[in-house]
Formats: sequence, structure tokens, C-alpha cells
Amino acid sequence: MIIVSDTSSISNLLQIGLIDILHTLYGEITITPAVRRELYAIPEQEKQIEQAGWIKVQAPQDQKMVVELLKELDLGEAESIALAVEEKAKYLIIDEYKGRAIADAYGVKIVGILGVLIQAKQQGVISSVKPSIEKLIEIGFRLNKKLIAKVLKSLGEEYQDLS
Repeated sequence: MIIVSDTSSISNLLQIGLIDILHTLYGEITITPAVRRELYAIPEQEKQIEQAGWIKVQAPQDQKMVVELLKELDLGEAESIALAVEEKAKYLIIDEYKGRAIADAYGVKIVGILGVLIQAKQQGVISSVKPSIEKLIEIGFRLNKKLIAKVLKSLGEEYQDLS
């Protein structure tokens, strides 16, 4: 099972102390060289990622596809989608709207940070999603209030406006 991740989910989960959820749910995570550069731009993240022996780096082979995707996306997203397509990844973990839409158009199964948290609760890795959502909002991660309400309700958790 190959799981490719873009920068956002890894960075945000690192910031709220929940990066190990990815390891617990998926085992190994694959990132591209561009995603590694984006993550390593924050020295503290570089140390944590280097210590996580379950995050590996792999470059996509299809550079024509990467160049084509660069017309609409940044390099990290373009490489991640290209790698997910060529490796037939089970999931591409990506949060950015445009990147998700393009990945979906290529038939890539996508999951975002909320999807990761939902899976973590469903598999008993975390007991509640709400505290993680609150932490994400605290660090500036933007989430649609209606989506938060829908997710929490579907998981049997109480919702009040977290803003």
C-alpha cells in the first residue's frame, strides 16, 4: 500500500503533535523531493521528519506530467500528484482545493487532514476528532464551519462554533 503525502497535512499534524497518526494508519508515507524541501524549510520539522524512519522520499519519474501540472499547481503538489498517479497510490494526502480537484480528475483517491482524523477515530487511534480540529484552527488551518459541523455530527461528537 503506497500512500503519498503533500506538505500541508504532515506540517499541520507535526504542529499539533499528531504526526504519528499517519504512521499508525498507513505505515509508511512517501513524499517527493519538493515536499521534503517545503517541510525542511522549518528546521524543527526537519529534525522530526528525519527521526521518523517511516517517511521516505521518492521522485516521480514522469517529469512531463510534473511540468504540465506546474501550470496550475506548486511544485510540491505537482510532484505529489504525478507520483501518486504513477505509483497507483492507495491515497494522496492533500488539502489544497485545486490540487484535490486535479488529483481527482486523474483518478487519484484523495484524503485530507479531516479524513485522516476521521479514519484515526474510526480505528480507535484517537478518541475524539474535535480537540484536533480545535488545535488545527488555533494554528491557523482554515476549515469550513459547515464541514466541521457535518464531520463532528457524523462521528457523534458535539459541535459548537469553534471560531
